[in-house]
Amino acid sequence: MRFHRRLPGYEETPLVDAPKLASALGLGKVFVKDESSRLGLPAFKVLGASWAVYRALEERIGEDFGDWQEISELRERLEPLRPLSLVAATDGNHGRAVARVARLLELGARIFVPDDMVPARREAIADEGAEVIVVDGTYDEAVGLSAGAAGESALLVSDMSWPGYERIPRWVIEGYSTMLWEIDDELEKRNEEGPDLVVVQVGVGAFAAAVARHFRSPGASTRPKLMSVEPANADCLLESAAAGRVVSVPGPHDSIMSGLNCGRPSLVAWPTVSRGIDLLVAVDDAPAREGMHLAAQSGIVSGETGAAGLGGLLELLRASEEGAARKVLGVGEETRVLFFNCEGATDPDAYRRIMAG
Repeated sequence: MRFHRRLPGYEETPLVDAPKLASALGLGKVFVKDESSRLGLPAFKVLGASWAVYRALEERIGEDFGDWQEISELRERLEPLRPLSLVAATDGNHGRAVARVARLLELGARIFVPDDMVPARREAIADEGAEVIVVDGTYDEAVGLSAGAAGESALLVSDMSWPGYERIPRWVIEGYSTMLWEIDDELEKRNEEGPDLVVVQVGVGAFAAAVARHFRSPGASTRPKLMSVEPANADCLLESAAAGRVVSVPGPHDSIMSGLNCGRPSLVAWPTVSRGIDLLVAVDDAPAREGMHLAAQSGIVSGETGAAGLGGLLELLRASEEGAARKVLGVGEETRVLFFNCEGATDPDAYRRIMAG
């Protein structure tokens, strides 16, 4: 947390008490960690990207950056590395976060994106000053091409991992912990008990790994049940869990939950999520749309990926026969649930269409 507090524009994001959502779900309490505005971006990803870039640059320069206070001090320390670009693959938010960090540090940025990414998200990345390379294929193919672009003057910053590329994705996971410590601190300030159930979205699994690590650590104040939600046509975590090993789910991965359209779990995330998640759920797009509407009724602007967790639990509770899901999860009228609105309206046109519908 100390690192992120030194970044320009840092402030804790809201932990929203949402009684309307609790009523809609038949629960006692619903908290939503609202990441629709984080360090000037409409998603939480900059937490992981900034920390990973910082640690990777320390490693590349061969020394600890020490007790700096202003971002200008970091820029000066990076002079021996210039010219240097940050490289990443993305289905939206991670790439924009990497591009923003590059802009802060006055580095270049090259971001590889799948060809089905909507123009609004491409333009948002380009507006950060990054070069956007459109890949004829899926997110997973964009990952492969971005890895090939790494070199002496290009630092690969991926939240996906594979054999031989593991340190930086681990640092991405570490960076997300700031959000989780903020939740703990806020609940303590309110003298509130921790959640009984935590619902987390899954793409490659980096964020889910951070959540599982936090709530399954030996010193955790509470040990809630953990539930993951991913798109039905990109359910790589669920399929890997069923197989007992990391497997790939073939495309097309074309859910509106674009931040979760990933065909294979991250190698470094897999051990943590496979042991830590209690229930894995995959849903079609309709529950995500419904989740966006429900979030809006509580004053929360939630993009398609941001509403995935809410929509996933809503669908599970509604679809299960005779309350079977409630029994499995142990949820009832007193249960306290934590959701993550991990992005705002990153595609404003789509958000308006869905809200109008």
